[in-house]
Amino acid sequence: MPSTRSQSWLLDRRHVLRGLGVSLALPLLDCMVPLAAAEAKPRIKRSAFFYLPNGVNTLDYQVTTAGKDYAFSKSLAPLAKHRADITPISGLHHPHGVGQHHSCIDIWLTGAKIGPSERNTISADQLMAQATAPHTRFSSIELSTEHGGLASNVDGVRLPPQKNPSVIFRELFEESPGGATKQRRGFERRGSILDAVLDEAKSVGGKLGHVDRGRLEQYLTSVHEVEIRTKRANSWLDTPRPKISSEDKLKLDRNVSLEQFGEYLRTMYDLIVLAFRTDQTRVATFCTGYEANGPAIPEIDIQARHGLSHHNGNEKMMRDLTTSDTFNIQQFAYFLDRLAEVQDADGPLLDSTMSLYGSGMSYGHGHGNANLPLVFAGGKALGIRHGRHIDCNALGKPEGYAYDLGNPGKHYAICNRPVNSNALLSNLLLTMVQKMDVKADKFGDSTGGFSEIG
Repeated sequence: MPSTRSQSWLLDRRHVLRGLGVSLALPLLDCMVPLAAAEAKPRIKRSAFFYLPNGVNTLDYQVTTAGKDYAFSKSLAPLAKHRADITPISGLHHPHGVGQHHSCIDIWLTGAKIGPSERNTISADQLMAQATAPHTRFSSIELSTEHGGLASNVDGVRLPPQKNPSVIFRELFEESPGGATKQRRGFERRGSILDAVLDEAKSVGGKLGHVDRGRLEQYLTSVHEVEIRTKRANSWLDTPRPKISSEDKLKLDRNVSLEQFGEYLRTMYDLIVLAFRTDQTRVATFCTGYEANGPAIPEIDIQARHGLSHHNGNEKMMRDLTTSDTFNIQQFAYFLDRLAEVQDADGPLLDSTMSLYGSGMSYGHGHGNANLPLVFAGGKALGIRHGRHIDCNALGKPEGYAYDLGNPGKHYAICNRPVNSNALLSNLLLTMVQKMDVKADKFGDSTGGFSEIG
């Protein structure tokens, strides 16, 4: 048997299949990685964010016991099999926008204070994307069921998401018609147009008032981002996209209607897993619905979430909202299943991928954004500790904190006003961006990191 130190046992990634006349690459195996490369190459880190609109039926969602011995609530039961890899978190809040219906989704990943004279800021995922962009074809992917997404650029401008699974698949994995030469000509034309736009903007910039100058600066930021994306895309033209199996193509390169909502969600989750597995990107956001509506679930006869969230104590609507919550969380559990199944050179993708699932409000009827429903998952290889319920409400009350779900009014009160004023969602987001090797000591309205997760 050859010495492992000599590395004469290494296999070329295409060696086995060449003999069969097939060009499909084998998955990356340990025996294909030279020792020096394996020792030197840092572990890939990934992050994904998933938004559930309109809060939850918090009476059925709330986990009531802190620590390792917590019992899963009715809504979170689908995640029980992933107990060792998840952390339900209670009591976090964004202090801005309480009662503001549509700002909850806008600031979920920014922690910004939005007002007449204040605009949104960069989202956590885009800070991460700045760090991972040099390594991937796409700095990030933004997915949504509707027109609105979660990601915001450095100027707080929302990045447009894609909602069609087939379009997403083709953008990620198929070469453009006409090949690299045609694309490069298109990029060169786009560059010329952008240069002309910038020259025109500079010529009028000095003649504008304060407000218009601010708007122009936002516009120029967007133009600059298009320029950067164009240059990135051009630099990747000579790098072939990864080969995708016919099975994956058949499964993912298709239109899936929101009338098949469960299948739609699973398809989007599969696309994210495939994008991570092939290292097309390391950062993803997926908005599973917007506050003004939130998709219905026709296959189980459940109406749109917005109406259900305004139940005002109606028992049937509350039951239906719980059913909707549980169904959506079940699809997130499917995503974690897939991450656990798929391996890269370092192990299961679940260990190298941090995921945050939740909403920007808790009690939808009151538009409250305290005690946010959040589940943090994965990322053990990034130093994340799981297996317990982190209850920031209890941490804020030295004498202990008891939930009283039999008294809805009392429980809804903590969903509208925080029990623990120091429990900021921005602290968790700061720790997440730091885990992705972003050099930052503050994010949004953070006051420090979230040491409870590691």
